[in-house]
Amino acid sequence: MKKSAFALTRRAAAVALLAAPFLLAHAADYPSKPIKFIVPYSPGGTTDLVARTVGQKVSEKLGQPVLIDNRGGAGGNIGMDAVAKAAPDGYTIGFGAISTNALNPHIYKSMAFDPRKDFTAISLLGMSTIVLEVPASSPIKTVPELITAAKKNPGLPYATAGTGTSMNLAGVMFAQMTGTELTHVAYKGSGPAITDMLGNTIGVMFDNLPASLPHIQAGKLRALAVAGSTRSPSLPDVPTMAEAGLKGYALEPWFGVYGPAKLPAPIVKALNEAFVEALAMPDVKAKLQQAGFSPRGSTAQELTTLTDTEYKRLGDVAKKAGMTAD
Repeated sequence: MKKSAFALTRRAAAVALLAAPFLLAHAADYPSKPIKFIVPYSPGGTTDLVARTVGQKVSEKLGQPVLIDNRGGAGGNIGMDAVAKAAPDGYTIGFGAISTNALNPHIYKSMAFDPRKDFTAISLLGMSTIVLEVPASSPIKTVPELITAAKKNPGLPYATAGTGTSMNLAGVMFAQMTGTELTHVAYKGSGPAITDMLGNTIGVMFDNLPASLPHIQAGKLRALAVAGSTRSPSLPDVPTMAEAGLKGYALEPWFGVYGPAKLPAPIVKALNEAFVEALAMPDVKAKLQQAGFSPRGSTAQELTTLTDTEYKRLGDVAKKAGMTAD
């Protein structure tokens, strides 16, 4: 048995050594064909908006199409697993997040990938704002009123874009800090959850602001508070959770671009430069900021460090909260 395992290890090492020169050789003329950008969530949410806006500029910079591939499900795990298992040639990259690359490994009973080992960090994309909202027809107009309603109705349901998302974490933190019992209703992305909010099928939601902002501005949804440490420029009249009475409450989701593990350095450099340049473009910044997203590129090492730090921090948070997912 040991001999067989040793032989397999040697064979794998030999394959890797043979593949390395091939990948490096092709990195010199990268990219020479379209790049698939996997977004691990359904269309219509924050990630989709950012990916399509930035992806278009990256396409122009690199001279090849950047094709958005939405693969929702399992809190983003399905899409990011596809990235982890892709060839490390730069033609498949993924839209990772605080959930997929830091939180999910601590709450899902089974994970097909390890965010610390199975990806190559490329660049931070920026930060989003989580908004706590209700339908415009709801009698609840403030956070204290929501807390009162939740205490009168134990198990009050709230919607999010999925289990293990930062919005799910926001709901868990809210329940912990207010001493209420809430029931999480996980949707496959913000789009379908918002549809049910607009139809009054569900009455409370934690969402990434870019997806909900148009409906808030149209008067169809009412924002009670934002989860960040400061107010959102897009909703200057909406208080933070701390201002609404939950002192110490703050959660700011981050997003980044990742490739499969062992992505050659020249390819990482080309992609990093393209994304950082795209995120700094005035028209891109204006469009994303108007939607409630704060774009910011970074070095690959900065994203690696953030991923590792958040992985450890959120592991403690999830354990304390008893968060689990199938």
